[in-house]
Amino acid sequence: MGQLLVISTGWARRCAMVAIRERGAAEAAVWIRYGVDEVRQVPFGRLGQRHFEGSVPWRAMRSRRGQAHLPGSYWSSTAGTQVIFESQLELARLLLADFDPDVIGIRAQPCWVRSKVKGRVRRHVPDFLLTLRSGLVRVVNVKPADRARDPKVREALAWPGELFAAQGWLYEVWSGCEPVVLRNVRFLAGFRRPWVVDSALVDRARELVKDGDELAVAEHRLSAYGKREDVRPALLSLLWRGYWRTDLTRPLGGRSALRRVS
Repeated sequence: MGQLLVISTGWARRCAMVAIRERGAAEAAVWIRYGVDEVRQVPFGRLGQRHFEGSVPWRAMRSRRGQAHLPGSYWSSTAGTQVIFESQLELARLLLADFDPDVIGIRAQPCWVRSKVKGRVRRHVPDFLLTLRSGLVRVVNVKPADRARDPKVREALAWPGELFAAQGWLYEVWSGCEPVVLRNVRFLAGFRRPWVVDSALVDRARELVKDGDELAVAEHRLSAYGKREDVRPALLSLLWRGYWRTDLTRPLGGRSALRRVS
């Protein structure tokens, strides 16, 4: 399981972290945080999903007056808890991960990686670690497109990708997606919380709505069983949960056709 480091707060904790950074290592290693006072070192070659059970983000969410980025936290229906993000671009990737039915686990800033690359000691904290239904893991770094094209930034993002790929994990540098898709997913995310929709209408919608129904037709079909203001949220919550799918490359509306997911 690796070396367990118990780090106290204040001056002693800072000293311990400096010692970690300066310690020479023959191979790449990661440090995972399990709380304010507990950090565990794991040799990279032994790293597995089990090491992240009970872990917390490596860094606390940082916010200061006048900063360019807008950090925050987002309640993830996949994780069942708040997940932090450090920019609006990170939030966009987080929304897409939460909407993706293949993603069953989301962790922000999962670890601190250290490796010697071309004679230099390099350090990195990935933005997200996604656990997939297939059993694979995807490590995601989020960078604006203009910065991702910078040669120095590309180099800084390349070596962690090589490490994770050698581990058999997937690696992604994400810079954005089609604006219409993101707007649709952002809208559907408003119905991701089960307690904001009428569960009886959700169950009824599963029974009544037919494959290929347009959203307006499905809404009309369901309106006999509930209040008008409750019908559409029930339908949209099923789209969010992946029970249906529709073409999200076009603006979501009454003409959007609903297709059952087998």
